[in-house]
Amino acid sequence: MTEALVGLLAMMLLAFVRIPIAISMGIVGIVGYAYMRDWTWGAAFATAQTKVYETGRNYTLSVVPLFILMGNFVTRAGMSQELFRAAYAFIGHLKGGLAMATIVACGGFGAICGSSIATTATFAKVAYPSMKKYGYSDALATGTIAAGGTLGILIPPSTIMVIYGIMTGTNIGKLFAAGILPGILAILLLCAAVQYVTWRDPKAGPRGERLSWRERFATLDGVIWFVALAVALLAAVQLNGLEGDDAAIIGAIGVFALSMVYKGVTSVIALFTLVMGGIYGGVFTATEGAGVGAMGALVFALARRALNWRSLYGALVESARTTSMLFLILIGALMFAEFVNITSMPKDLIDFVTRFELSPVMVVAAIMAIYVLLGTAMEELSMILLTVPVFFPLIVHLGIDPIWFGILIVVVVEIGLISPPVGMNLFVLSTLLPQVPTTTVFRGVMPFMAADVVRLAILIAFPPISLYLPSLMK
Repeated sequence: MTEALVGLLAMMLLAFVRIPIAISMGIVGIVGYAYMRDWTWGAAFATAQTKVYETGRNYTLSVVPLFILMGNFVTRAGMSQELFRAAYAFIGHLKGGLAMATIVACGGFGAICGSSIATTATFAKVAYPSMKKYGYSDALATGTIAAGGTLGILIPPSTIMVIYGIMTGTNIGKLFAAGILPGILAILLLCAAVQYVTWRDPKAGPRGERLSWRERFATLDGVIWFVALAVALLAAVQLNGLEGDDAAIIGAIGVFALSMVYKGVTSVIALFTLVMGGIYGGVFTATEGAGVGAMGALVFALARRALNWRSLYGALVESARTTSMLFLILIGALMFAEFVNITSMPKDLIDFVTRFELSPVMVVAAIMAIYVLLGTAMEELSMILLTVPVFFPLIVHLGIDPIWFGILIVVVVEIGLISPPVGMNLFVLSTLLPQVPTTTVFRGVMPFMAADVVRLAILIAFPPISLYLPSLMK
């Protein structure tokens, strides 16, 4: 275990002197591997070469750039405004309604974007001006946006889930299904946090304008036709009139065609249903679903005339840049994991738990506490990539479901995204809203952090919340 601990310390020191985390993990992984093999540098470099090659040609990893591209098309199509307007129409008139509408819209946007940072940045522009217009406090407004932005990595599709699934060999489609109910629970608890804040200080979240029911349902224009298409295809499959694959193709064509006519929030819901329904029903894999989602997002952007050659080029370049960054970090993490795996750390942790006869729930709670502490001082993706190779063998030894553990990790990462002092979402808001003091942003997220901790405790206590939907998958 000593070698692994020294490697962790060395990696953190390299990161502290501002060496990129991917390079830091790669250096420590290669040097550590050579040390464990009696300074056989040839073996170390050969292992590194293999990791680079295998990562680059891994078909499953193609889901990452496809979902990133999907998110970029969705952002440029202006779907965030549609989601916010629809959520505001139904609950904006309540106390704290604009804040709750922001959380609901963040959940919907996260379902087709998959990025926490992108969700936070988008709603800083979409929701903050509206909340300020109605007199919302800066603390509640920024806290709501920061917390709502974290839903982008829990409600599928999620890049974090994809990377966790690849590192641990866990089924990505089942991970996506497992995130749906915890995502709904997250929205409810974050809305409860808004109600708590407005109960303590009614002036922090005044009521918005009440719209008529006609105006509310106008935001769902076309929903009847999308539902009719879904019901007709499901009936055809159940009556053996269509094969599941044929129904999926017809459904995709139908959704794309209807989205050219109905350009509101219903097309966003239809895209999510198409992608996740296909994955959940076993019609196509997560990678194929990502391709369908990217194509659908492109169609939606074209239908809204939000794309020209310049914006298309920008979306492609941004997707390539983000993908390259993630792949570089993943390669560095895999090298580091290879080093950790040949040390005695995994075995020593298992022996420690066995010696003291700790229950699986106690072990999971202890690991979650470590993640929460790390989340206040480390970037989230790097934290997962560093710690999963250490903890996952222990989880497997204890017989803990890796899908459940993966959801818990994502929830802890969500807490880290809004944890002072280095929560990524907080820095995004501080950059985009320089007029709001950083201390105000920190203060605003505290009630939402408490709600997330409650959610984490619920998910630990009741694993079926995360495991029910995956158990139904084909």
